[in-house]
Amino acid sequence: MGNLSGIVRHLKKELERAEKEVRRFGAALAALGSSHANGRSTLSAAGRKKISLAQKARWAKRAGNDQAGKTKPKHTISVAGRKRIAAAQRARWAKVRAGEKKAA
Repeated sequence: MGNLSGIVRHLKKELERAEKEVRRFGAALAALGSSHANGRSTLSAAGRKKISLAQKARWAKRAGNDQAGKTKPKHTISVAGRKRIAAAQRARWAKVRAGEKKAA
């Protein structure tokens, strides 16, 4: 049992050392000041509520819209434009095929 009391003494000594280390870290942090993650400061309850209400209003506006979630095309092409593109592509392929016939 003498060995067991030595282990307990050693563990208590380690606990004291660890607590002293934690106090040192706490003092270092206090000296540096309370810095916030990513440089952001905390918001007041009123500020958080204001942001929350604004976001809820945006969600409600979007949910009330029948077109919610649907995106309309940004650009449309006319039928004549599509025909011009198709004709140009056919001409390109005809040129490629003509070149293949000459090589063969």
